[in-house]
Amino acid sequence: MIDVVNVTKKFQDRKKSTTAVDHVSFHVGKGRIVGLVGENGAGKTTILRSIATLVSQDEGTISVAGYDTLKQAEEVKNHIGVLFGGETGLYDRLTARENLLYFGGLYGLPKHTLKNRIDDLSQRFGMRKELDRTVGGFSRGMRQKVAIARAVIHDPEVILFDEPTTGLDITSANVFRDFTRQLQKEGKTIIFSSHIMDEVRNLSDDLILMHQGQLLYSGTAEALYEKEGTDDLNYIFMSNIVRGETYV
Repeated sequence: MIDVVNVTKKFQDRKKSTTAVDHVSFHVGKGRIVGLVGENGAGKTTILRSIATLVSQDEGTISVAGYDTLKQAEEVKNHIGVLFGGETGLYDRLTARENLLYFGGLYGLPKHTLKNRIDDLSQRFGMRKELDRTVGGFSRGMRQKVAIARAVIHDPEVILFDEPTTGLDITSANVFRDFTRQLQKEGKTIIFSSHIMDEVRNLSDDLILMHQGQLLYSGTAEALYEKEGTDDLNYIFMSNIVRGETYV
């Protein structure tokens, strides 16, 4: 479903060049939930943005559902939904419903289908009473709920979440996790980054571990836990950095 092959991305400022992603390769199978783990600056967001066609890699190739992210960007965009931490992409002067109608319309969804999608998503996230309030007055958590709904309004095959539970309270975060599992049952492929290791452990079929732009591990969570003799991701991640060990 997603193939990242030997991808490198560098960013240049006036003084120096920084390698955000350094020759990274991995495969994500259809219908899998993949947890992306790494410290700030590890390259997680750059990889997600590259898959989403928002960043062009300097080397290597990325394909989503058989489409090349550089050569067939529009086709890729039609197959993915994205949410990046801190960037809800919502219009403050519009209501939650108007935001969802607008973004759904961009994907050409018929009005009846769009209405049903909004009703379903608002019920799942417990925000039906807020649908006709302007987003500008929403709490951070409520904005995040609307942003998640916006990301999946067009029923995409592939969903990319960067820190999706940021700003959500415990109840809302659990609703999101249940929603993610339901998306998987519907055959969706999901990559999400998170610093909440319990969340990663509980949701992920597969894991991608990154450190300073390089890949430490890509594979099933079960295989990693078996090799390490523990499912404590904090311990696994930190001990791999100390040992300088990779599994790729």
